[in-house]
Amino acid sequence: MHITLEQAEKAISAARIKAIEIKTQMCLAILDSGGHLKSFDRMDHAYVGSIDIAIKKARTAVYFGLPSGEIGKLSQPQGPLYGIEQTNEGLITFPGGLPIVNKDGVMIGAIGVSGSTIENDHLVAYAALEALDLTDMPDHPKRT
Repeated sequence: MHITLEQAEKAISAARIKAIEIKTQMCLAILDSGGHLKSFDRMDHAYVGSIDIAIKKARTAVYFGLPSGEIGKLSQPQGPLYGIEQTNEGLITFPGGLPIVNKDGVMIGAIGVSGSTIENDHLVAYAALEALDLTDMPDHPKRT
């Protein structure tokens, strides 16, 4: 099951509103559950380099069913996933990428946000989930 275009556009809109509210310019990417781009927005004056980062944060979240920041905690030196960011044509393992999980607990896609601090990136990504009334917490063996 994949996120619909209507859901993706609603999520992007909510993320954009939150970014404007906190006075920042960002790149916002929604991927479907297969890791393919569904919707994207580069706000005026957002960093060009943030395009790739937003997409890779979303890809990290959808590939592993975890927020990108959680993967980052596991990928530190001596961690069980050290070096994982070098796989899958490059992952981003700091906050700003969240899985999008429907009411049945099925991951339907992910959002990736880049362009500000990692705290702001996460805040804006989470605003997209709130607009959809969905969650970023799929049932995952690494969560227990």
